[in-house]
Amino acid sequence: MARLVPVNRKFTRGLAVLGDVPAALRNLAPAWHTGLLDDMDRLDVADGGFDLAVSVLWLHSVNDLPGVLAQVKRALNPDGLFAAAMFGGSTLTELRESLAAGEIATLDGITPRVAPFADVRELGTLLQRAGFALPVADVERTTVRYRAFKTLVDDLRLMGETNALAGRQRTLRRDTLRAALERYGTKHSDEQGKLLATFDIAYLIGWSPHESQQQPLRPGSAKMRLADALGTSEHPTGDKARPR
Repeated sequence: MARLVPVNRKFTRGLAVLGDVPAALRNLAPAWHTGLLDDMDRLDVADGGFDLAVSVLWLHSVNDLPGVLAQVKRALNPDGLFAAAMFGGSTLTELRESLAAGEIATLDGITPRVAPFADVRELGTLLQRAGFALPVADVERTTVRYRAFKTLVDDLRLMGETNALAGRQRTLRRDTLRAALERYGTKHSDEQGKLLATFDIAYLIGWSPHESQQQPLRPGSAKMRLADALGTSEHPTGDKARPR
């Protein structure tokens, strides 16, 4: 991932969380271990022992994301780095909205057809909650244009990203699909009639805490007043600061 390029650090033992590490990342560490989850979402690695952990397009499918992040943090040595990419945000929002509209029109209700995706702001909070230091979360959006709905479905199947929700409906009535396709073409297509599909990839960076890392200053320890830094005069509460 491009987010790891600026990191000036040599790693010795890497953990690939939930899947094999991509070839582009293998040279970051000479030794790698793949950590998998059991039926209770427990990561099969001991605490400590890794100075790098990565996960590429796997974490969006776990049941207990906060718990998995906490386990990854425990698997890292102090000052170890965690980096991940996962689908999030508005991924497949067009498909979700169209299927919901089709079900409302034909069934008077909706069923879970597209799994929920975490918002990037929530992911930053989850990193902090898991105990990571210096957490960073950002998102990169890609809009794909499809000639036909079947091509989108084929892509999702090839990616292994079809509906995995336990409460999903395994069948889709023809009239429901017809209504959903009409909605998709009407509300989520471009000027050429191609269907739009959003894919948001959230990138997460966090460090296992260590005393050598940057620390926030103690309250009251500032050596410069905010008014001086802003070039304004300090006034009592309720008065606006006026430029000098």
